Amino acid sequence: MTGLVYKSTGSWYTVKTELGDTYECRIKGKFRLKGIKSTNPISVGDIVDFELETDNNQDSGVIHKIHDRTNYIVRKSVNLSKQTHIIASNIDQVFLMITINNPPTLTSFIDRFLVTSNAYSIKTVLLFNKVDTYDKETLDEVRYLAHVYRKIGYECIGVSSVTGKNVDKVKALMHNKVSMFSGHSGVGKSTLVNLIEPDLNIKTKEISTLHMQGQHTTTFAEMFDLSFGGQIIDTPGIKGFGVVDMDKEEIGDYFPEIFKLKQDCKFNNCLHIKEPNCAVKQALDKDEISFSRYRSYLQIVEGEDEHYRTDNWENQ
Repeated sequence: MTGLVYKSTGSWYTVKTELGDTYECRIKGKFRLKGIKSTNPISVGDIVDFELETDNNQDSGVIHKIHDRTNYIVRKSVNLSKQTHIIASNIDQVFLMITINNPPTLTSFIDRFLVTSNAYSIKTVLLFNKVDTYDKETLDEVRYLAHVYRKIGYECIGVSSVTGKNVDKVKALMHNKVSMFSGHSGVGKSTLVNLIEPDLNIKTKEISTLHMQGQHTTTFAEMFDLSFGGQIIDTPGIKGFGVVDMDKEEIGDYFPEIFKLKQDCKFNNCLHIKEPNCAVKQALDKDEISFSRYRSYLQIVEGEDEHYRTDNWENQ
């Protein structure tokens, strides 16, 4: 039998067939021995073949094949730095939810996520959430960030689950597509999803006022069918986003503004750091490239974590 993985708990997988029947499946042990470096060889969104277990009332099965993926979103595993974690696969688009201060979303996190989605050709829309809670100064920051990302080709939408601002616009983009929602814990993913599809009733939790961070409510990625066509994948909140499996020379290719200029650099293998006659550095000096974007590029090339140079950059 063939089905689509709707939920993964790490050991059991909820698989739905084309007929709409669901089965709880486990994985064959040998899958873990095939050199797959991911902590989860099967992810939500995977198409799999499975066999029913005849000795268990036929309500469970064993997965024996994973179909080739069209794409996936992957990041470094939190506890095992040499392994990766596949968040979801076979995605049409990702909505990356961003909040300015409740909790704060750093541009380094945004850029790392975009590099990964760009590498796998997954359309990403930036949703600036909780715009109803911001004062004028914070709204100006939202507008500036939206300008930075629109300039390089990303769609940016300001949304509010309280006032309903632009929720219909997001819903229209989701029609008949597999959409993944991602972002830090507490940015309002589950609240927005519940507004888009109220019958789902996904659990939500308040922000921790002590640390201004979200508290995890979604433990595992899970796919849901939408009444207006398509599916939505709700994911656990992500604290950090490590880029994996990229050579230094190719990282710039996933920054659209850098990729556009690389052909004008003096050297074909220019890393845009200290090389002479670098078109990227020249554009940076003219404010044609965002400083925060270039800083994120350096962080990734130099293999540093997201907070690298964030506090003391201006002093260097």
